[in-house]
Amino acid sequence: MLYVNICISVILFLLWSYIIIKTYQLDGYNIPSFLSHIFEFKLAYGDKNKINFTKRMIRFLLLYFLLSSAIFFLINFYVKNIFLIILDCAIIFLLAPILVAIAHYMLYPIEIAIKKYYIQKATRVLEKKDIIKIAITGSFGKTSTKHILASILGKEYKVCSSPKNFNTEMGITRTILENLDDHDVFIAEMGARHKGDIEKLTKIVKPKYGIVTSIGKQHIETFKSLKNIESAKNELPLNIEKDGIIIFNGDSKSTLKLYHSFKGCKYLTNQSQGFAYAKNIEINESGSSFVLVIDGKEMKVFTRLLGNCNIGNIVTASALAYMLGIKEEDIVSAIKKLSPSPHRLEIIKNDYVTIIDDSYNSNEVGFKEALDVLSKFKGIKIVVTPGLVEMGQEQSNANFKLGAEIADVADYIIIMNEVNKNYLFSGAISHNFDRNKIYFASNRKKQKEILQLLMMKGSVILFENDLPDNYK
Repeated sequence: MLYVNICISVILFLLWSYIIIKTYQLDGYNIPSFLSHIFEFKLAYGDKNKINFTKRMIRFLLLYFLLSSAIFFLINFYVKNIFLIILDCAIIFLLAPILVAIAHYMLYPIEIAIKKYYIQKATRVLEKKDIIKIAITGSFGKTSTKHILASILGKEYKVCSSPKNFNTEMGITRTILENLDDHDVFIAEMGARHKGDIEKLTKIVKPKYGIVTSIGKQHIETFKSLKNIESAKNELPLNIEKDGIIIFNGDSKSTLKLYHSFKGCKYLTNQSQGFAYAKNIEINESGSSFVLVIDGKEMKVFTRLLGNCNIGNIVTASALAYMLGIKEEDIVSAIKKLSPSPHRLEIIKNDYVTIIDDSYNSNEVGFKEALDVLSKFKGIKIVVTPGLVEMGQEQSNANFKLGAEIADVADYIIIMNEVNKNYLFSGAISHNFDRNKIYFASNRKKQKEILQLLMMKGSVILFENDLPDNYK
């Protein structure tokens, strides 16, 4: 019986460890953020995300379970009373997050040394190549602009770009070491959650060309203010090569602000007096058509991409491609062949319903853009969303406003986030939305049941934002 209880305790501990370790990885190995989520009980309890068994994670797991096993051994060696063993095993559950922190800090010097080695190696590899180096940063639109630019430049050059959202030091380092070969162009997406992050990335890439996309209140929970976000994104212009060129997407006030303050060689897009912009825009279910103007030259283009944000990204990417010698007819041809990035206003149709998949992530501007796209479709409109997170003190007000804007477009709303549900609900009914048409789903199974109840032939479903497992 004693061994049965021990085995049960070990199994429960392993299950608990899986949850907290997954939370630790989803928090980017950031201990303060991890402990905050543990305290708030925002745990990675679901099966939406899996542990990514990187070399770093394997090293961590070995040390974590070595520490855990040592404590289990001491308990079972010295404590003979079965009830004390069960009690002490329960204590291990409480100690598990602390063991995560201990293992993290024990490995920290090793991880820093390994990281430094690979970064220096990647920097040397890139320095030896005669290659066009481009960096892209901003609050949103980075990945889409990167994909669009790579597609257009592909008409003339062999392009290597950081995959997916590999926009951190190790993400860009891995791209250089694993993907870069005899390419003509390297495009690096540069993300940031703290001031100084982009400056570190520019020291690896040393870009001659840069793009600053739209800037907004993305990650304001970590940056604390829009001013800090602007300062972080400005690290790219400030660290561009001396003969470098920066293109600013003038869709946002913050990016315009950086454009006006920058003293180097610069170009502005998406403003009528800028180097490049779009006019005569028409958007429908099939895609977007507009006249692309670059340096006074007009090109009539069509794209399957939807939304003004995507048009702005196309304009900005096309401007840099034009500067790098891509012919006008090739720009038009490449834009026509563009396909939506997965989960970014991606249209998925079948004989029964149309899905607008914008679930990759979300922000205030992108959310409104997705609703505008939804409004172009006919049929019963259903919005499925958890709202916005990482908004700090502005989260409640932002989700209230979005609830009101959803109400102006949708016929039904399915809310997936416990934290935001009251704000979204209140915002929707403030615009006289029928509260009986607002549903709450705590998991995907419940969401599916509600959708099956609401859907009919011709329905259009917008999936806006998708949160990791540690958000309820």
